[in-house]
Amino acid sequence: MSLSDHHAADLSPETLVVAAGRPERKHDEPVNPPIVLSSTYFGTGSLGDGDRGYGRYANPTWDPFEEALAKLEGAELSGLLYASGLAAVSSALSLVPAGGVVVMPSHSYAGSLVMATELAEKGVFELRTVDIADTEAVKALIAPADGKPADLLWLESPTNPMLGIADIRALTEAAHAVGAIVVTDNTFSTPLVQKPLSLGSDVVLHSVTKYLAGHSDVVLGALVTSNPELRAALLHHRIIHGGIAGPFEAWLALRGLRTLALRIERSQASAAVLAERLSLHPRVEAIRFPGLPSDPGHQRAKDQMLGFGSILCIQIAGDAARSGADAADELVRALELWLPATSLGGVESLIERRRRHTAEPLSVPENLVRLSVGIENVEDLWADLEQALKSLGS
Repeated sequence: MSLSDHHAADLSPETLVVAAGRPERKHDEPVNPPIVLSSTYFGTGSLGDGDRGYGRYANPTWDPFEEALAKLEGAELSGLLYASGLAAVSSALSLVPAGGVVVMPSHSYAGSLVMATELAEKGVFELRTVDIADTEAVKALIAPADGKPADLLWLESPTNPMLGIADIRALTEAAHAVGAIVVTDNTFSTPLVQKPLSLGSDVVLHSVTKYLAGHSDVVLGALVTSNPELRAALLHHRIIHGGIAGPFEAWLALRGLRTLALRIERSQASAAVLAERLSLHPRVEAIRFPGLPSDPGHQRAKDQMLGFGSILCIQIAGDAARSGADAADELVRALELWLPATSLGGVESLIERRRRHTAEPLSVPENLVRLSVGIENVEDLWADLEQALKSLGS
């Protein structure tokens, strides 16, 4: 690739999303990397460093995205692209030794929690869950006075869907003090809003499906690290377990990444406006958005993040005629512009009541609605929310 590490260090993230991962500059060659559709490559003899060999080991179409993501996260090594976010989760959890201990937020992406819980039930490792915003409680599980210390600390900040904010630096220091690896899911923030490696994390995880690809048209995951041993272990897991990305999906993800800065700028600004207005609405019982000064995670987010993201959650108040959960469902049905669908981070604004999913932790309120703010005009988004809230009655 043509963008050197030295030059990349001098560029802003808004430029890197456009410039990183470009092909070498050669006369009459394309400015965008092509899609390579091949299951095998010419070669003789044994495979060595840099040899592709076979389609499960590598594909040239993965390289530009993996390079660009690594530069955005500030990693010293190329990232690793996976078939899905959960494939990346599986690879990251494989770093835990047999019989080890994992500390994970009690509110996390449901897929991560389900996978970790199932592995724990099979005796692969011990799972300890905790409110990740309670720093002292997390530290107590990382290094208990009368128990085994953690082998892996799983961070997610802001958490899904409760938007709890972890003190990443303090928790990574506590984890490293007992020799634990720290994995941080940075999906909600993206590297434009938060850089976990700079805060001490060892591995950063993304559901590329969400903000990085940004158009709700691919399913991919990624891991990034600056640790050569960890990267080698993760790469081995990807090769052996086969969680590889399709070349066309990788190409689409890179194309989507090019507009990340513009999308984040627009969606963050709109989320702030909507959060402020929703916080004043009588049918909104509670709201979580780290950009609000009243939010319990506001100061921590302000200290360690570069923005506040574009996800917010509200709890809809019930009344004599219906429960909060029923009112939340009615709200979602009454919307015309917001799309009632799962997932997040696309150009379109999505909304859903989270407890409709059976895998969602029971501690998530029944009437909680998660909003993923897209790039539409904010006044149009607000008008739709306002009419839907009005339809519930005063």
